[in-house]
Amino acid sequence: EVQLVESGGGLVQAGGSLRLSCAVSGLSFDDYGIGWFRQAPGKEREGISCIEKRDGSTHYADSVKGRFTISSDNAKNTVYLQMDSLKPEDTAVYYCAAVPRKYYCSNYRWYDVWGQGTQVTVSS
Repeated sequence: EVQLVESGGGLVQAGGSLRLSCAVSGLSFDDYGIGWFRQAPGKEREGISCIEKRDGSTHYADSVKGRFTISSDNAKNTVYLQMDSLKPEDTAVYYCAAVPRKYYCSNYRWYDVWGQGTQVTVSS
């Protein structure tokens, strides 16, 4: 069974940090790119960061560039999203998802395996 399980969400004050984890099982970690998305109430889901398995390259949306860092631990089949300098507008449900490696990971429309999401709330 394919599973992506997010963890690490919570409540943090503005300016603080959180690290999200995405544990991947049931699929070949080398055959997929992994991305992070978020969806705030009343807003569309937004792809914010991803990491390519082909070469480890990363992509960031402008809204998080310079504040968030994506990384992976291949031995643990886990992808992380380090979130620093958090702002109230970062409040959302955060999801990780997988995309077949034939697509560039920044092509956010092709993700087809999703986790259940984890809530991040940033207070002002």
